Order: sequence, then structure tokens, then C-alpha cells
Amino acid sequence: MPALDHLTRDAFPRSSKYDARWLVDLDMGPHPLWLLEDLAADLDLQPGMRVLDLGSGLGATSVFLAKEYGVHVIAADLWVDPTAAAGVFRKEGVDDRVLPMRVDAHALPFGRGSFDAIVSIDAWEYFGTGDHYPPYLATFLKPGGQLGVATPALTTEVRELGEIPEHIDRVVGAESAAWHTAEWLRSQWEFSRAFQVVTARTQGDACANWLLWERAVMELKGQPTSPVQGMLEADGGAFVTFALVTGRVA
Repeated sequence: MPALDHLTRDAFPRSSKYDARWLVDLDMGPHPLWLLEDLAADLDLQPGMRVLDLGSGLGATSVFLAKEYGVHVIAADLWVDPTAAAGVFRKEGVDDRVLPMRVDAHALPFGRGSFDAIVSIDAWEYFGTGDHYPPYLATFLKPGGQLGVATPALTTEVRELGEIPEHIDRVVGAESAAWHTAEWLRSQWEFSRAFQVVTARTQGDACANWLLWERAVMELKGQPTSPVQGMLEADGGAFVTFALVTGRVA
């Protein structure tokens, strides 16, 4: 069976409605809709909400938020040209509900209490793991607002292991210092005192899901494998996972 066919899964019914080739063409990391659909189960997203999609990439997650949950989205990313993202939104018929912006996550150009929810899919590791950041981001949420993050994670803290596992170090290097356990992230958010309620868990079969995605990407590109694919095959879920973390402000 072609690897691309494995990107339709009964476990993710909303995501399965989207063309796998379209998703791979927007590739900027592991299957973003599987991650978002799983994370959204821990959130309360209602039609008409104003949502910040932080680190939105080429826009697949913003399209999904607008279509599946009926929310209005600010698609914010530092590295993607908003014009390119706008083309995706226009083609998908959500340009009336999704606004692309070039944004630095550490200097957000929004007022206090601007959003009902903020989500970040496979981007938090680049800007969000400092102790100051979760409470900073919480200031942009309305009372009762929600923050939800899906981020690469480890089953054991690197500092507990004493070293980065070799197969991860070869591919990710020192950046894996920003890959934490779900429990570490839960503790960090709770100690910030910015959130009334915090949840954190790992995604079931996260490493296997990521591997399915990477194989499909490589197949579509006509390449036999990639360093990331080799890392995931070597890991087999021993260390690599995804953490799904949510917080609600008072």
C-alpha cells in the first residue's frame, strides 16, 4: 500500500476528510491535523470564537480550525510569507475567516484579552519553553480563554538521561533540549500561576504516527528515506513522542 494511503485513519475522522496530498504539499512537520484534532479533544472550541494559530506555517491547521470548528483565525507565523498563506486560505474558501500575519511570537502585536483560544501545533519548541513564555501568552486570552499546544516531546527528560540519545542527537542535536516530557510541561505551566486548570498527556502512537507521515512525505518527493525517518525508526517510541498540553485562564 502506498505510504500516502496510510494518512487516512479512523482514529482521526475529521482529519480524514482532507486530501493527504494537499497536506503533504503544505508539509512543515509531522501530520498537523492529527495533532490538532487530538489536541482539540481537550479544548472547548465553539463557533464564532477568535483563535490565534501561533506558528501556523503554510496554513493547514488554520484551514482545519475554520472549517471544523467555525472559529475566526489569526494565522501567525514568522517564517511564512502571509501572501503564500493567503493563497491557501482563498483556495480553501476560508479567507473570510482566516487572516495571515507575519508575527514574532515574542512580540505579539495584539491587545490583552484578544483571543478566546490560542493553539500552537509543532512550533512551541522553537519559542515557548522558557518559563516566562506561558504566562506572557496567557495575557492575550480573554477570561476563561484556553491555550493548547502540541509539541515534540520525550518520554524522559534529557537531564535525567544525562545525555541526548544518539539517534536523536544526530538529527535534532542541541535543539532536543527544548523537547520535554508532558509532565515537565504541566509542572511549568502550573508553577507559572497563569492558568486555573492545566492538562498534559502524550499522544498515543505519536512516534509511529510521525513515521507514517515522514514515509509519505519521502514517497511523494521520490526519496527513499530521510534523517528524520531514520531517527524515528531507530527510536520506535522509546523516547520520541508528542505532548498535548492545555491551560485555561481564570
